[in-house]
Amino acid sequence: MLTNNEIKFIKSLNNKKNRDSNSLFLVEGDKIINELISSDFRIKKIYGTYNWYEDNCSIIEEELFCKVSPKELSRISNLKSPNNVLAIVNKRNLELEQSNLTGLTLVLDSINDPGNLGTIIRSCHWFNIKNIICSENTVDMYNSKVIQSTMGSIFNVNIFYTELTSFLNDCSNNHTIYGSFLDGDDIKKIKINSNTLLVIGSESHGISNSIVNKIHKKVTIKGKSEEINSLNVATATSIMLYEFS
Repeated sequence: MLTNNEIKFIKSLNNKKNRDSNSLFLVEGDKIINELISSDFRIKKIYGTYNWYEDNCSIIEEELFCKVSPKELSRISNLKSPNNVLAIVNKRNLELEQSNLTGLTLVLDSINDPGNLGTIIRSCHWFNIKNIICSENTVDMYNSKVIQSTMGSIFNVNIFYTELTSFLNDCSNNHTIYGSFLDGDDIKKIKINSNTLLVIGSESHGISNSIVNKIHKKVTIKGKSEEINSLNVATATSIMLYEFS
């Protein structure tokens, strides 16, 4: 049975400040938990129903599991319709090494919407993009809406947060830096270099003025309609990843 202190602590992890101070985050749902279990993320505790445990006891360590009733699960869940399981997970402490950024690396500048970030992470997993670099003001990857939107892909992509001006300066000599702009060259006609960074700007303002001069080549997706002049950032990113990969 869950204590009030446990419930209070679990719910506190919905706040970024508490996730950061405890280096923990929450994961919910059968499919995402199964992705988590097969990943290299370290699980602190799993809270699940008896039926979930019966179906999955062979793939989890018994000491990590706490059986809860559906009513108790609803008290700690972020979902409107709580699933069968919730986990508290340790954050990974990854070191950003420029030498490891081979092939295509995605760079996200000020992506604010959790659903967009989650969809982008899932697209990166689909196209086998191993590394995503986020600006420091991009929405937290451990936000519950981000995690739900990734459908488990968050456990298969390396995600870093850093100050982009210095990062792009450091990468400038060894990587070709492309940026997404409305007035860029048609991405279909671009010959992509082997070690590449693709910078995607915010939903509202595009790439920040502070890093525009770090871009080597501007690219765009040429639309067919004259009645619309932009795409959702997650949709545009997915199309660009397809063209680049």
